[in-house]
Amino acid sequence: MSLTSIFDFLFYEPILKALTIIQSIIPGHDFGWAVIILTILIRILLWPLASKSIKSQKALQELQPEMSAIKEKFKDQKEKQAQAMMELYKNKKINPVSGCLPVLIQFPILIALYYALMEGLAAHDINTNFMFLGILDLTQKSIVLAILTGILQYYQTKMIMVTKKEVKEVKEKAIQIKKTDSPGDFSQIMNKQMLYVMPFVMAFVAFSLPAGIALYLAITTAFSIVQQHWTMKKPN
Repeated sequence: MSLTSIFDFLFYEPILKALTIIQSIIPGHDFGWAVIILTILIRILLWPLASKSIKSQKALQELQPEMSAIKEKFKDQKEKQAQAMMELYKNKKINPVSGCLPVLIQFPILIALYYALMEGLAAHDINTNFMFLGILDLTQKSIVLAILTGILQYYQTKMIMVTKKEVKEVKEKAIQIKKTDSPGDFSQIMNKQMLYVMPFVMAFVAFSLPAGIALYLAITTAFSIVQQHWTMKKPN
């Protein structure tokens, strides 16, 4: 079985079928609402994986002071630094790469949705009205949805950042931490880049694609915000 066949079987065909079924049963047969409902269903299926990812990202943020201490202590001993980092992850029961999986899964979903929107529905002779709420053509670009996606991305990233109070509390427990509040601290620089650069990247991506994809990105980001709030507030 080729990679294309696997992709079609796992992503493209289920998404295409789901879109047509949902649109056929909702009042008004609005394709935009079909995209929104499908997005919510996908995020519900990914809820356990995404929750684990959110907890991992939050834990890594809280470990930044201790990670900085390790980097300072073994700054000229890369091997020992790596060993100390792995030991820290092990003791805290954190997988540093677990946060990437939900993001990676989004790529084939986006590709499948794109082809379903631009080619699949037409190829299957499905007569679809791509107007959302009667005013937005989901096959065309939308600056409004692009800006909305960027704003939501900023808020989502802001939520996962560790507050100054939380950093102070963790630093008091950390050992041999030196100047982790320095403007040149790598982790803080990366955090700022994620906070301010990613929203622009997401807005650009959303504007580069049809509004149907931008709608998916906006809804999935909004859903992530709700899930992050729920996951972080929920007692362990």
